[in-house]
Amino acid sequence: MNFVTFRTDSDPTPRLGAVIDGAIVTLPGDMEALCTRGAAGFAAAAKEAAAAPASARIPLGSARLLPVVPRPGKIICLGLNYADHAAEGGNQRPDYPSFFLRGASSLVAHGAAIRQPRVSSQLDFEAELAVVIGKTSRHLSEADALEAVAGYACFNDATLRDYQRKTAQWTIGKNFDATGALGPWLVPASDLPPGAAGLKIESRLNGTVMQSSNTARMLFPVAETLCLLTEALTLEPGDVIVMGTPAGVGYARKPPVWMKAGDTIEIEIEGIGVLSNPVENEAQP
Repeated sequence: MNFVTFRTDSDPTPRLGAVIDGAIVTLPGDMEALCTRGAAGFAAAAKEAAAAPASARIPLGSARLLPVVPRPGKIICLGLNYADHAAEGGNQRPDYPSFFLRGASSLVAHGAAIRQPRVSSQLDFEAELAVVIGKTSRHLSEADALEAVAGYACFNDATLRDYQRKTAQWTIGKNFDATGALGPWLVPASDLPPGAAGLKIESRLNGTVMQSSNTARMLFPVAETLCLLTEALTLEPGDVIVMGTPAGVGYARKPPVWMKAGDTIEIEIEGIGVLSNPVENEAQP
């Protein structure tokens, strides 16, 4: 069973829900608290949702989904984590991950618009696997690293390429408002292969496949990435780790392909689902 954070027109308060038969059943607590309960907690929540009467179900179309974790404490992203993507940008295979941070204000939910900012037309797409942490962790080992993972979601690390290249640090091009799409829901780690390995990952722009790869091709898989991160810092429940993108992004094409207002971009990961977002222009002041 998949789990969402959502709200409705009649109740703007973010709620936790389980998705069942095209509807949402509201659950107590929030996503961060659920993530701390591990596989047993997800199983109990699924059982509770399945037992709810039909009258308690909210049609998916009547709810507004939010990013699965609306305000993560940390969003840590990896660059150049697929060899073919590194090569298409003229980069060497890295010996250590290119880590960078996103802020929570850059997030946008499934179905909501990714915003084309007024200052740039170079809005690119990046299909990525998102890892949601469920356990406070430091100095993880390969043997226990995956125990820290609560679940997985899709991510679109939409990037303003000209701003990314204004400085040696990528931060500014990766943090425009409403450019980091996270969703549509959280799939518990127990429902997927360990480390979400071996899953097809794809992006489609207006229905045309742009990227198509497999999470088995990550240079730094989930367990190794968590070990490297926790050498330096503490991961906490609700933190999101975004695992990098394969080849096929827009800037590497000739001519480049940028997202623009009126487009629809989809990220699909096998076993997780489809994250879909329209693209619209930033409103004029």
